[in-house]
Amino acid sequence: MSGLRELGGGLWRWTALHPEFVPHAKPESPADWPEPVGSVLYEGEDATVLIDPLLPAGDDAFLGELDTRVRGRGLPAAVLTSIKFHRRSRDELAQRYSASTSRAKAALPAGVESLPISGAGETMFWIPAAGALVPGDRIMGSAGGGLRVCPESWLRYLSSGITVADLAAGLRPLLDLPIESVLVSHGEPVLTDGRAALADALDLG
Repeated sequence: MSGLRELGGGLWRWTALHPEFVPHAKPESPADWPEPVGSVLYEGEDATVLIDPLLPAGDDAFLGELDTRVRGRGLPAAVLTSIKFHRRSRDELAQRYSASTSRAKAALPAGVESLPISGAGETMFWIPAAGALVPGDRIMGSAGGGLRVCPESWLRYLSSGITVADLAAGLRPLLDLPIESVLVSHGEPVLTDGRAALADALDLG
């Protein structure tokens, strides 16, 4: 786990160990993801925004750091969730900061846009001022650096019947955005040339 890491442009990221991590999971299975997962804080114009937050277990020092960052701005807080599996510490932090949790377009803080991915059970978030895309499960960090689309097994619970090829096609409109960074939850984020990294991930051959 790590403390808050400043990325620039009002963005911060931290990682915490996921309590449901499965060691030695079968590659490409639903449980195949790294134990540390990422969360994002954005210092928006009218609110402090937490995206898919997971608090490190038993780390009071980190919670104090987060309190300073959120409460110190004296602005409302919002907790946004990209996918149902990432509710994580949402309710605890929403209560702690009297934060809103709606991801409806009309309710989003200024400077944050929602990008629902049709048939994928996920809403990504776009922060134009920082050129940052924040996905949930559908885009991940790849083992060798860069990005990848999630395993096919991660899609099988969806009633839409979406495949990895369908998902890649549905994600291609994101390439119209001037993406600089992709702040993934699973794996390492891409902090420069994010659009190029996403284009490579969507070229499935």
